[in-house]
Amino acid sequence: MVLTLFSDTIVALSTPPGVGALAVVRLAGPDAVSLVAGIFSKKNLAAQPGHTLHYGTIRDPDGGALIDEVVVALYRAPRSFTREDAVEISTHGSDYVVRQLLALLLRRGARLAEAGEFTKRAFLNGALDLAQAEAVADLIAADSALSHQVALHQLRGGFSQELRALRGRLVTFASLLELELDFGEEDVEFADRTGLRALLAEVAERVAALLRSFELGNVIKNGITVVIAGRPNAGKSTLLNALLREERAIVSAIPGTTRDFIEDEVSLDGLRFRFVDTAGLRDDPADEVEAIGVQRTRQRIGQAALLLYLFDLTELTPAQVRAEIRALTDAHPALPVLAVGNKLDLGTAEQLADFDGFAVGGTAAVRLAAARGQGLEALQAALLARVRSAGLAGHAGATIVTNVRHARALAVAAEHLAAVRVGLDAGQGTELLAADLRHALGALGEITGEISSDDLLTSIFTQFCIGK
Repeated sequence: MVLTLFSDTIVALSTPPGVGALAVVRLAGPDAVSLVAGIFSKKNLAAQPGHTLHYGTIRDPDGGALIDEVVVALYRAPRSFTREDAVEISTHGSDYVVRQLLALLLRRGARLAEAGEFTKRAFLNGALDLAQAEAVADLIAADSALSHQVALHQLRGGFSQELRALRGRLVTFASLLELELDFGEEDVEFADRTGLRALLAEVAERVAALLRSFELGNVIKNGITVVIAGRPNAGKSTLLNALLREERAIVSAIPGTTRDFIEDEVSLDGLRFRFVDTAGLRDDPADEVEAIGVQRTRQRIGQAALLLYLFDLTELTPAQVRAEIRALTDAHPALPVLAVGNKLDLGTAEQLADFDGFAVGGTAAVRLAAARGQGLEALQAALLARVRSAGLAGHAGATIVTNVRHARALAVAAEHLAAVRVGLDAGQGTELLAADLRHALGALGEITGEISSDDLLTSIFTQFCIGK
């Protein structure tokens, strides 16, 4: 017998709204099977085992009207997503059919699910912890191989297992400190301070590593922002169009055509790149609007994960290119840069020879002809190599933090772990050490939901779609 926290049965459309080949209506709760059994022909669903499919029709028992031919998937508690009885009805993807079916199920006693309520029930019924539940939303939103890989790793409990292991080791020492408080008048020490120092150093380093991974996680989740910058008429818009394989930006021989950002995304080898075409950089803008565009370009470079500096091979020398890149990156010394020489097809042998072996920051420049699509494969390979060398790509199976809430909790944990270490060195009393250790444990517990509040859960699950 399976105990559940819920006495009502919820229903929602789980596929995107709109006309399609199929639509899936999902129910979960103690009456899920009986509700569908009362409107389903062909078989007595109540007598069927879980994890089975059944073909039949849905009829309104009040008037006998046929609604649709369907396939019903039956799941018995606890072997379902929410650990409750659950039913998924696959209908034809007609808005009218879906509306009729939902209205019928609501009349018969189901309740329309709230946003994220199926996943929330899975969490509250113990099928998932909170970090895994949030990974469900990340998996749905994944639009690259790497973001899918990271979300799947978290959904399968990789991150949660690591946190529980860290937290479990700290709990042992915390309990010994609490025991010392119970025997405060005896002036005894149950917790070995030397062992605690060693453990704190180890745990703090791992928490710090997880925090550092958030920068990478943010890139994976939101894409690698690559700002394409350079002089007017270097071919930035042409390059953007070539990378996107569509006429996204206006291309003209008139300098200063691009006045504001043009952004779009491309997936390369499982990594999502967000390319930003910017206004051409020059010291004497033609008008106020172009001047604003140049200023915004400089600001956007400061927000980039990678700067792609595009230059005209027929106009500049290697020394000029280096000087221009230096002027752009002086304020951002850690910004990875890839130099790309354009108009390879128009350069003379002498001009091209000047750039033989040319590199910036140890990375060889790429030469191409954007208007002809020549050299694009070499550019894509160089982009992938540059982001990986800069640490902007993940590793298979690695735990990477992608969630802002998790990063904040880890930062709080790191702060209190550091306070415990300082307290130990200063010879602080057990009460203060125990308090900081409690706060660190609480912060780690918030990530997996071992410690949570109704407000926190509401904030998390209302960001999900209705049918999930």
